[in-house]
Amino acid sequence: MEPITILGLLAGTLTTISFIPQVMKTWKYKETKDISLLMYIIFFTGILLWFSYGILISNTPIIIANGVSLVLVFIVLMLKIRYG
Repeated sequence: MEPITILGLLAGTLTTISFIPQVMKTWKYKETKDISLLMYIIFFTGILLWFSYGILISNTPIIIANGVSLVLVFIVLMLKIRYG
């Protein structure tokens, strides 16, 4: 694997796992009043576009990082809708 691919995977991994604390806290406390629904909708759309871009250019780090991020952001959105 090329160093640039490793760099991309590392950056994507760190960015993606940054959502895990928010998902865990929201899931545990079922409290979402301080989460901006509009921000997460816009962010989800941006991640979806990055994911699509990654597929179109066959870039594994972009596909993996944004695919996992899509799932995590979707969970927060669903929790916001359910408990918000």
